[in-house]
Amino acid sequence: MNAHRPRKRFGQHFLHDPGVLAKIVAAIAPAAADCMLEIGPGEGALTRLLLARLRHLSAIEIDRDLAARLAEEFPPERLTLHCADALVFDFAALPAGMRVVGNLPYNISTPLLFRLAECAARLRDAHCMLQREVAGRMVAKPSTPQYGRLSVMLQARFAMQKLFRVPAGAFRPPPKVESALVRMVPLAEPPACDTVRFADVVRRAFSARRKTLRNALPGVDFAALGIDPGLRPENLSAADYARIAGPPQPGV
Repeated sequence: MNAHRPRKRFGQHFLHDPGVLAKIVAAIAPAAADCMLEIGPGEGALTRLLLARLRHLSAIEIDRDLAARLAEEFPPERLTLHCADALVFDFAALPAGMRVVGNLPYNISTPLLFRLAECAARLRDAHCMLQREVAGRMVAKPSTPQYGRLSVMLQARFAMQKLFRVPAGAFRPPPKVESALVRMVPLAEPPACDTVRFADVVRRAFSARRKTLRNALPGVDFAALGIDPGLRPENLSAADYARIAGPPQPGV
């Protein structure tokens, strides 16, 4: 079969290094009966290794040519293919306890991570390959340079661990940056808050991250919350932002 020409509009960089692929599978440790979804299987290098252990795998692939090749290789009872854009895919339709794995395109990694956060309660875990700089922001601690909106939004829903770096040469074509694999496990008890207001508060705060909280979030009674209004947005944890957002609204 001829090699697929990577398409820039889809941000395609195909992982081909056998050692890295083996490390990913070892990190996931799939069991035969696991419900698993692969985002962006591409040429199927990881797909084949997963199906060697799983009875069944689901996958989302936006490239129709690649989806057709995988459909030719694997029968539908082994591989269920969704030829779709992962950014608009209905993750809420997934069975509870789904495990997600994906080599996420750099150009959509942040909005796709937000989509996964929205359905965190339905996931068992997620293992995502991302640009190393994005992985650093995901796991960053408060009061560090990399800590920001992405850190807070994800840490409110997941416990995260950066597992290992992946060099550019492990991909075809090689990207201009290194990558990293991150494990995301939904929190058993995420902060109870108004999720819509939480997202809005975090967005507004980090849109003015150089300002103090009293200026970035005017109107908030920080004294009642026990939060120093002289702090800056990057000094607060996800739990702090949940307190600012307030409890869930009735019926939400």
